[in-house]
Amino acid sequence: MSVRHRILHLSDTQVGRDGRDEDGVDAVAALERMLHDARHLPDLDLVVVSGDIADDGSVEGCVAVRDRVAAFAAARGIPHVYCTGNHDDRSTFATALGSGHLGPDGTDLGRLMESGGPERVAVSEVNGVRIVTLDSLVPGAAHGALSDRQLQWLANLLETPASSGTVIVVHHPPVYLESSVLMGTVGLRDSDRLASVLAGRDVRAVLCGHFHLQLAATLAGVPVWVTPGVVTRIDLTTPPQLERAVKGASATVVDLGGPFSPTFHVLHARDRAVGEQVYLMDALSGRDVDHED
Repeated sequence: MSVRHRILHLSDTQVGRDGRDEDGVDAVAALERMLHDARHLPDLDLVVVSGDIADDGSVEGCVAVRDRVAAFAAARGIPHVYCTGNHDDRSTFATALGSGHLGPDGTDLGRLMESGGPERVAVSEVNGVRIVTLDSLVPGAAHGALSDRQLQWLANLLETPASSGTVIVVHHPPVYLESSVLMGTVGLRDSDRLASVLAGRDVRAVLCGHFHLQLAATLAGVPVWVTPGVVTRIDLTTPPQLERAVKGASATVVDLGGPFSPTFHVLHARDRAVGEQVYLMDALSGRDVDHED
């Protein structure tokens, strides 16, 4: 029987220095609500937050998320791991979160990529599973990219299998819905380069955020999971040229091991405002619109 591991996967907390995101949503309350409703989950080994920690890139936003996730993790004696997203700032991320791999007591457990580059790329091990956080942040841009040095570092790392396999955490998904007007422009660029590194290795799953919706796909035969956002979710019932964000914090339980591994189970926090529209905009121009076509 394979060894089982369970991960609580959060993303896009987007807490600003005042506790809200740029659209005025109470991001702290959304995170607290999600963690509260996840409190009965059994057998968790790890909490992952896959980017866009702070909506404004602030230390205050990062610390607010870290402190709340840390309390949840400490109560269970498990680590918590973070990667950068497009809303984050590498220097403030480092100040608040170090390598992004924190133990139950807050100790920094991560081994950073030794390249001299600016990226926050790190690795640690949790109960035999190798956890790798990549840095797809392109400052000032919505899309993501992985540098040559990251990909080479990852290729070198994966040459040696981990005892229970590897999980990759990266903010920008290397997959997207072809029917979406927006996804193909704001996801990870040149995902075929990542695919060539992952092919035939021991990677059990790639965990992503950024799209604020749930999406499952494969890349080079590796399962890729995009978890919905904590601060808001994207509602794809609009016409293709529009994007609607709604309230309703969500997260994913990732189970590794067992007969159907990996499995991805979405949790929705209880919220009377769930589904309430936050914004409706033109997907390409970013302009707000008053109604659907």
